[in-house]
Amino acid sequence: MRTDAEHTIYLKDYAPSPYRIVSVDLDFRILAENTTVTTQLTIEPRDDTAPGTPLVLDGDELSLTSIAIDGAPLVLSAYLAEPNSLTVFEPPLRRFVLETEVVLQPENNTPLMGLYRSSGTWCTQCEPEGFRRITYYMDRPDILATFNVRMTAPRDLAPVLLANGNLVDRGDAGDGMHFAVWQDPFPKPSYLFALVAGDLGAITDTFTTASGRKVDLAIYCTHGKEDQCYWAMDSLKRSMAWDEKRFGLEYDLDIFNIVAVSDFNFGAMENKGLNIFNDKLVFAHPDTATDGDYEGIERVIAHEYFHNWTGNRITCRDWFQLCLKEGLTVYRDQEFTSDERSRAVKRIGDVVGLRGAQFAEDGGPLAHPARPDEYREINNFYTATVYEKGAEIVRMLATLLGEAGFRKGMDLYFERHDGEATTIEAFLNVFGEANGTNLDQFKTWYLQAGTPRLTVEDNYDAANQTYTLKLKQETLPTPGQPTKAALVVPIKFGLIGPNGSPMEWSGVSGAEVRDEMIVLNTDAAEVTFTGVANRPVPSLLREFSAPVNMTTNLTQDDQLFLARHDNDPFNRWQALQDVGMALALSATKGTPWSDNAVAALSEAMADTLASDTLDDAFKALSLTIPAEYQIAQNLGSDVDPVRVHEVRSELLKAIFAPLAIQLLQAYRGLASDQPYAPDAKSNGHRALRNRLLGLLVASDAPGAANLAAEQYETARNMTDRLAALGASAYAWTEKAPVLLADFKIRFGGDPLVLDKWLAVTAAVPEDGVIERIRTILADPTFPKTNPNRLRSLMGVFAMSNPTQFTRADGAGFRFVAEFVAEIDKINPQVAARVLTGFRIWPMLEPKRREAAKSVLTTLQSGGSLSRNTADILTRMLAG
Repeated sequence: MRTDAEHTIYLKDYAPSPYRIVSVDLDFRILAENTTVTTQLTIEPRDDTAPGTPLVLDGDELSLTSIAIDGAPLVLSAYLAEPNSLTVFEPPLRRFVLETEVVLQPENNTPLMGLYRSSGTWCTQCEPEGFRRITYYMDRPDILATFNVRMTAPRDLAPVLLANGNLVDRGDAGDGMHFAVWQDPFPKPSYLFALVAGDLGAITDTFTTASGRKVDLAIYCTHGKEDQCYWAMDSLKRSMAWDEKRFGLEYDLDIFNIVAVSDFNFGAMENKGLNIFNDKLVFAHPDTATDGDYEGIERVIAHEYFHNWTGNRITCRDWFQLCLKEGLTVYRDQEFTSDERSRAVKRIGDVVGLRGAQFAEDGGPLAHPARPDEYREINNFYTATVYEKGAEIVRMLATLLGEAGFRKGMDLYFERHDGEATTIEAFLNVFGEANGTNLDQFKTWYLQAGTPRLTVEDNYDAANQTYTLKLKQETLPTPGQPTKAALVVPIKFGLIGPNGSPMEWSGVSGAEVRDEMIVLNTDAAEVTFTGVANRPVPSLLREFSAPVNMTTNLTQDDQLFLARHDNDPFNRWQALQDVGMALALSATKGTPWSDNAVAALSEAMADTLASDTLDDAFKALSLTIPAEYQIAQNLGSDVDPVRVHEVRSELLKAIFAPLAIQLLQAYRGLASDQPYAPDAKSNGHRALRNRLLGLLVASDAPGAANLAAEQYETARNMTDRLAALGASAYAWTEKAPVLLADFKIRFGGDPLVLDKWLAVTAAVPEDGVIERIRTILADPTFPKTNPNRLRSLMGVFAMSNPTQFTRADGAGFRFVAEFVAEIDKINPQVAARVLTGFRIWPMLEPKRREAAKSVLTTLQSGGSLSRNTADILTRMLAG
């Protein structure tokens, strides 16, 4: 693997290639021992300046066996073939066909990029730069070409032969071989190329588009798993119908295939007409998959399908524009789930995820803009900033323009840029043009790293019946960006009167106010409302209308008032979180909370549980306090994760122990003997019941440990069983070791359920966890080449077990660094992702901070790291 970690790519250096590739003809001869790839590229100079310019193609660990132009072999002096590049010194001054042949070893391709073999199945992963591991090519997203693919393979090993586009021919090839020919009529970049060959089972269906075309659908999988694919198929058909209804977008090929593979670095890949999925995001059965798995499958199936237009038909000009396709498509899949389920619950869940992953990224050494100006290794920029913050930026655009204005912009975007590789600027330009507005300042959201801090102070003048909000925004320095510009921040709001109803006002002055939204576009501003009869309580940042951290001067009474009366569900939930956060921060900093303050929050939680108007899923989200990572983020510096853990545990007991009887009664009242169903209402029912169980166990309620063990034993679905196991393990009850052992025996033969056991084991905040993980890794049957197993174990430990990862003696840091050094030799992408767990090190208290830095420095001095891992390590230490 390449180790030139200091090699930096800059956006300012972008230039079109001197040549374009018009079409690609690929011939794969797949055998058990190797695969021969013969490639014919039809190439032409891009303009008059190109002729005579050497043709340089990308490669990665390739070995050339033959090369010809227009059928004539090239002499050795006419080209230079190296593992990472192929240069033709004097190509023809006209359109020509370059033919090359390389031989690949898919079985030995442990990085899982390019063509590799997963559990006997040949498959590809080409985004972002995997195609160059298949054949020499201009492997960049702005090279769009049509692809024709012929595959020949042994019929017994690979009866299924799939590629992009439509199947145009297939037949017998003699000697036990057969072939298939696929044509994709839509020009695409090489990162969207896909191939699958193997012995697979399948389920099939059809979808009729709005214009009446029939599309053949299929999901391919390991034999025996077909019955676990029906939820994915149902999700696909609902996604196709939703995209037609919401955005007027029909599918454009005759066939849409999905393939589930067990070894995959990503969740899924949107290859044109042939989506390849990590099998964990396809397989679903109540006995082995949780509600979260069902929702995750629904979401990712939709996400990859939606890429057909936002990513495939319109793609990125260069990798700096990655957010163009990913942020927009995440927004689209969020909207799909919101329409399919509960919009409020979905919004809260997305924000919890954003704060946990992206806000942490924005506040650490790996912070970067949604559209970066430079990178060393593009694989390391598939981040929460690009995806989740990118979606928030699109959401703000939709908020500012309104539903109709946003749709006008989307329609013009497809009309103008279909079939192109384009940019963030072009995306924003069509929205500005369609709505007659200037979005130059809004673009700063894409260019500036960091999470803005929004500060709001309110003042009520009873004599003049005026109410004033003073607003201030600030974004702290991030690596490479010491100074920050003011952003356009849409702040949805409402004013709640003393009786809990929305208040009206007669006039408003100051900052721009549209309907019930303040548009803050300066560092500071004031908004004054006139004709306000009583002091209102402001409900600010409704629906989390901007990805900012907000602080206000509202009292605990104000917040609890909102928790009971706000008609914005998100802010009703947020108010409870804010009260819990204030208590946790105070205690962590050494100021004990008052009994009255805790009692007031406890009473509000009781009221939430008893409400007849709130749905179960919303209650489940509300009946909690901020997670440890959120408390640490709000502390900002000198964090002692053990102290944070202790304070949160004590606060949780103080709030919920007095409610034990009510929690238990509600828990028992939610018992159900109905068959499992993955619908939103049933999910909410289980979510609330399992949240109540978790609170009873965590607050050490009498008999709670036995209750969890009882639920574990009697559970009729994996959602309830895993919830009981997780509650027991996290609290490390007396029964936890026995339950963990039992789960491993029952489900250890199912790899995806084994992942759940690995994750629960790795998250236990107990001193023996490192040794237990070491034992698992030392087991010769543990598959160290499988990304799912590694992420479930070591990814969870490094990112979701702060007390043990950041142990004061440095043992957790050393353990993760040792793992990274070992796995980096097998799969650099997995190693680099696990290493990002260290992003919290600058905020730790001095002893832990120095221990982490020492471990990182030692890892760096050891050298021999892949480009992926070396890049993360360099940025981690530089930040």
